[in-house]
Amino acid sequence: MAPRVVAVHSNASHTFSKLARESITLLEGLGVEGDAHCGATVQHRSRVAADPSQPNLRQVHLIHEELFDELRERGHSVVPGQLGENITTRDIDLLSLPVGARLYFGDAVVTIAGLRNPCQQINDFQSGLLKQLVKTDDEGRVVRLAGVMGIVSRGGHVTAGDAVEVELPPTPHFPLTRV
Repeated sequence: MAPRVVAVHSNASHTFSKLARESITLLEGLGVEGDAHCGATVQHRSRVAADPSQPNLRQVHLIHEELFDELRERGHSVVPGQLGENITTRDIDLLSLPVGARLYFGDAVVTIAGLRNPCQQINDFQSGLLKQLVKTDDEGRVVRLAGVMGIVSRGGHVTAGDAVEVELPPTPHFPLTRV
């Protein structure tokens, strides 16, 4: 199938999960209108505490819906929005995209900055879930599976059912790291 948006979410409060919306508005250089993480500089509380002047590379959080299927097979019931993502997609291998990949949602464009770095809040949400979202590969490298973070390069509206186009950056491509 063609890559698409399954659901969209936002929350004005700094809560773990986000609320389902009919649509969200992406604001260029800021993030999701009305979302607690919207801003040109970091909005995540741990990042603000460390250095509030850092640029916000976590304006939009995206998760592939296939992750929820995998988690369900491992005994964890998770639905879109519960892990705090703004956009849930299907049929896009988000984790394999390189830094700088651009996702087009109609007029709106999100440029991928890096991987979400899952934290203890995931276990507070559902015991044992963090182990499913952070693993170690055969070479001892940490593998993060909780989605990707991006910045809004062009504003616009995003709605469930929207098609998504992927544009890779010029080579060489660099793998995503945590942001």
